[in-house]
Amino acid sequence: MLEALFGARTAAAAGHKPDGFNIGINDGAAAGQTVMHLHVHLISRYNGDRADPRGGIRWIFPEKAAY
Repeated sequence: MLEALFGARTAAAAGHKPDGFNIGINDGAAAGQTVMHLHVHLISRYNGDRADPRGGIRWIFPEKAAY
């Protein structure tokens, strides 16, 4: 899985030139998992895309944070 993640990150970096990435896995309902299978979030990030980029993956898109 890490090899696939690294490949996806490499391709995204080459194609989109982001300044960074958020990579995350929500494991269990208490951690915010809503789809009960393993999947990894790889989100390209750009300086200034959010005023405050802290707060985890869900808060990158506040309108999608509350399920």
